[in-house]
Amino acid sequence: MFTCDNKRMEDKITTFAKFGDAGHGGITRYSLSPEAHQARDYFVKRMEAIGATIECDDMANMYATIPGSEPGLKRIVMASHADSVKNGGNYDGILGVITGMEVLEAVVAENIPHRHPLTAMIWTNEEGSLYPPAMMSSGVVCYDYLPADISKKFKKENMLASVSVLDKTTTFGDALNASPYKGEEKNRLSKDKYEAMFELHIEQGPILEDAGENVGAVTGVMGMFNYRIKFFGQADHAGTTPMHKRQDALFAAAQALCYLHEEIDKLGRPELVYTTGEIVCHPNVHTVIPDMIDFSIDVRHEDPEVRAKVLEIVKSLETREWARCKCEIALAWQRDTVYFNKELVEYVKASADELGIPNRYILAGAGHDAQFASYMLPTTMIFVQSKDGHSHCEPEFTPVEICTEGASVLLNAVLKADKK
Repeated sequence: MFTCDNKRMEDKITTFAKFGDAGHGGITRYSLSPEAHQARDYFVKRMEAIGATIECDDMANMYATIPGSEPGLKRIVMASHADSVKNGGNYDGILGVITGMEVLEAVVAENIPHRHPLTAMIWTNEEGSLYPPAMMSSGVVCYDYLPADISKKFKKENMLASVSVLDKTTTFGDALNASPYKGEEKNRLSKDKYEAMFELHIEQGPILEDAGENVGAVTGVMGMFNYRIKFFGQADHAGTTPMHKRQDALFAAAQALCYLHEEIDKLGRPELVYTTGEIVCHPNVHTVIPDMIDFSIDVRHEDPEVRAKVLEIVKSLETREWARCKCEIALAWQRDTVYFNKELVEYVKASADELGIPNRYILAGAGHDAQFASYMLPTTMIFVQSKDGHSHCEPEFTPVEICTEGASVLLNAVLKADKK
């Protein structure tokens, strides 16, 4: 068994944290921004220092590759993203890039034998924070392999036309054309050139920490659905309309939301999660009774039968009375549970066991580029513990020792895959 270097890991974590430093312990590093290009420059510098060959594709995805002893074999890739959400942390996404770099550095430094070429990869625009949607580049690259209801959202021409949420003018295509890291389509991740993919990520939740385990062998990404729920009432003056005559859409929505929580909780599935994260109120004026409320319901669970039971509850809203207001629901999007390659999952689990690192099988609740890649080629993920379960925020933290343990698991799992 081989182990990675704690000092090298700490150096990379500390250095990447400078690119987009928001001044409060976290970063804002939008994809293809100057800060993102600083991170890419550093990636190139370190990878060229160990003799890796750098390639970029037409979506500015980056690939740093060291050769194997058998040139005809396909590559094994370790991929993640370097962009962040606004005021995000120093681990989400970038830790997967750092550990991929560390694996290559360890292989070169210790002259570890390997048959396949090994690649560390940066996906462009995983977060979709500046140019929606999330997982943009993996959606484009894996387009031909995705289910039709997913792929239709990732046509390249539509992605290039995605407009900045900040200036409402610049498109992703504009930023891509201005990037020094835009390359050629022939350099894309592909089934004919790549054997397998690994992605290391912080857990983004508290399960590993609560269980006293440092590493998770990720079995898949749980299925989910997202519906929009709308209530229609009547806008009237807030000071002159008697309460018993009102059709208050916000009051109706509040009743419905409480009903959803009560009924969904009755299913008794603690592993089921659901969220209302977005609410639109019209006309959103303090002296006017709201006549329209539109809110989201995001539901996630591995088992399609459980999701179906929740959906029955959601759909029942249309059949009930809500403060004299009309209710309509509509599907925004959904996905089935994606299961990762069992053999690769076992390589991760066995590597953690053999290194004596506390670990468990775990299911991902959030979306990742790996889930799209898994439709194209054998893929899996590795999770490392998140302090207090925090993610997508500045307190996000994983001790460097656990980050290095994750890198060591990644290294040995890749070497197991390399023996195939």
